Amino acid sequence: MAMHEEISRRWRHGDRIVYLGNYLGRGAKIREVFDELLSFRINRLCLPGMIPDDIVYLRGAQEEIWRSLLQLQLAPQPTEVLDWMVANDLGYSLAAYGESPDEVRKYIREGILATTKWTNRLREKIRSFPGHNEIFIALRRAAYTESGELLFVHAGLDPTLPVVEQTDSFWWGNRRFNEIDAPYFGFKRVVRGYEKHHGGVTIKPYTVTLDGGCGFGGTLEAACLTLDGKIADQVSIPA
Repeated sequence: MAMHEEISRRWRHGDRIVYLGNYLGRGAKIREVFDELLSFRINRLCLPGMIPDDIVYLRGAQEEIWRSLLQLQLAPQPTEVLDWMVANDLGYSLAAYGESPDEVRKYIREGILATTKWTNRLREKIRSFPGHNEIFIALRRAAYTESGELLFVHAGLDPTLPVVEQTDSFWWGNRRFNEIDAPYFGFKRVVRGYEKHHGGVTIKPYTVTLDGGCGFGGTLEAACLTLDGKIADQVSIPA
């Protein structure tokens, strides 16, 4: 909410918004985060010239985990998959929608039909909160400006492959992101929002990282970039 207030105060006609992922995950107010995303979306779309595609939500690693959770009945080893998810902060997200890892394990032990029943129940719980399911549906793998100046990703990419050929590097490609030492397929800058060491704002000739460690005792970061890849403004909010 504090970040949105700052963005509102600094907003200029023609600005657009890209959220870089991880709305789920750590913290006890995940549902409130989604409600705030929806509220600010409505607020911005009331401005002259704004259209729905001017506000983009990227799918972060936590949302990718959540997407896999909703298909848990298809996993060959669902218990091991769930354990890995819980080790990567799924428990917070489950609690937000009134579930727990122990509850999920009960259904897994009963087999695929019971697990399918549980995932369907979770889907219904998400739908019971207005707009939450719509955000999940609207999540994008990546975003770029109309003429290809800027590319936005969650955590990384494989610099040897074009955007359309990327697989899970968008969520787990932290290491290879640092190998970008030239314009990536014509983009002036590639911007990401998650870095595993949470090293803050890092600006390099062809990349920008915006991760102050929000959720890990650090800050929530935002930046305003011009189409030539320069940072025109920056906001840091204690989390």
